[in-house]
Formats: sequence, structure tokens, C-alpha cells
Amino acid sequence: MRRPRLLRRHRQPEVGPPPPRRSWPWVTAGALLGGLLGLLANLPASWLAHVLEQTTEQRLLLADARGSLWAGSAVAVLTAGPGSRDASALPGRLHWRLGLAPGTVSAFELQLQQACCIALPLRLRLEPGFGRLRISLPAGRTEVGQWPASWLIGLGLPFNAVRPGGSLRLTGEAFAVEAVQGRWRVSGQAELEALGLSSALAPVDTLGSYRIVISGGQAQGSNADAARVTLQTLQGPLRMTGAGQWVGARLHFRGEASADAPNGALLNNLLNLLGQRRGAVAVLAIG
Repeated sequence: MRRPRLLRRHRQPEVGPPPPRRSWPWVTAGALLGGLLGLLANLPASWLAHVLEQTTEQRLLLADARGSLWAGSAVAVLTAGPGSRDASALPGRLHWRLGLAPGTVSAFELQLQQACCIALPLRLRLEPGFGRLRISLPAGRTEVGQWPASWLIGLGLPFNAVRPGGSLRLTGEAFAVEAVQGRWRVSGQAELEALGLSSALAPVDTLGSYRIVISGGQAQGSNADAARVTLQTLQGPLRMTGAGQWVGARLHFRGEASADAPNGALLNNLLNLLGQRRGAVAVLAIG
């Protein structure tokens, strides 16, 4: 007789917990992002001072910088560049605050204020991008600030020889500066007024008052990035006029300086310093 065939029992696989998901990439990315945000939040003010020093070739310094990138203060100093012994600091401290511009997540607002020179908070809009940075004043006419002309002595020649007195007032109207792949473009208009200028080289109470206007967005062709610069005399015994273009970081300017008849002899030394003489006229040439 045949033995009955025994049925084999198939063991059912044991049901256990699902294998753990690989979440380490997300954890790592989150840790890196958190670390980056923490680093940015704690960047010291000295980092901003270093960037400005390198950008201006050590001509504008933020000395004794305190605080952070987002809220800090420093002493604004002008120098003649690397290795220069000339330096001039503004009185008091320049205060700044940096944060996101209202209503946007891609632009920043920089607020500047200084008791001596920027009485009301100045709001600058910063718009970074790939290979570009745009810095603009608020819409409409904006008074930026007013500085002592003696601050320019720190830039070296010819200011340290002329030793100017008076004040410099800067205003802007829809003014913006944009850096695109290393090239600078200007739009709108800025006016720099030199008021009640004087000089240690001239034995007169005042040389006069002058206006420099920088206008962008008007050049055509190969000089589409150029800004037009004009100089005119508002009043005073020293008469100066001229025009030129600001292309990138270079200024090309031609003009003339002369003295009215009663003050010709008194201003002769100053005219010799300002430019090459052609009779009673000094030729102003930059670039």
C-alpha cells in the first residue's frame, strides 16, 4: 500500500515594521541651510567694512566698526588709497540697518543715518541678482545728506593742497546705479552742490558756490553706459564750467576756471594748481 503523501506546510513570511526611510539627505540639507542662515545672521560689522574697503580700493573706510552686518555703526574715513598717510574722518558715527525691503523677498533696504551729515534716515534699495546689483534712491527728489568739504582732504592731491572749506550737499531724483557684469550704469539724476567753498591757498573769504550734475540714461551707441557730468558756477569770484562723461569707474572731463577782474591776482596761485594755464584761464582736465 502506498503511504499517503504528507502536505507540506508553507511558512508565511513574518510581517514586521517597514524598513526605515532614508531621511539623511533632508536632514543634512536642513542642517547646512540652518548653519548658513546662522552664519549670515551673525556676520560682524567688520565683514562689511572689509568688503567696502576692497571695493573702493581703500579710499572709503568704516573704521572701528561695531555691531553686525544687519545693524551696526562705524566712523566714515576717506583716504588716498593703499599706503597713503592722508586720512580724514567725519565727526560722530555712521549708523546702518539692513533688512528685507517692504513687500518683497528679493530686495533689501539699507537705512543710513549720521548726526553730522544725514539728519533723516536715508533709505537705499538694494536689488542683487546673477551678475548684477542695483542701488537706488526712493522715487522722487531725495536729499541724501550734507558733508563738510574739508572731509575731501583725506583723498590726497589736489584736496590736501587746496584744503577746501564749505559744505557739500547731495540730492537725487529717481537716481540709481547698477552694476551688470562689471559694468556700471546710471539712471536718473544726482546733484552735488558745493556751497560757500573756500581754500587755504586763496586770501578771499569764499571762492563761490557750484553745482555738479550727473545724468544717466541719455548716452547712445557705444557709450550707452556713460553718464553725463556738467559743472556750473552758481556765484562767486572763481568761475568754473565744464562737461564730461562718467564711463564705468573712469571720469573724462574738460572745463575751464577763471577769476573775475578784481580777484585775478588773489586767485592766481589757486588757478595754477587747478590746471594748465592759458593766459587768465586754467584748463580743467580729468581722464
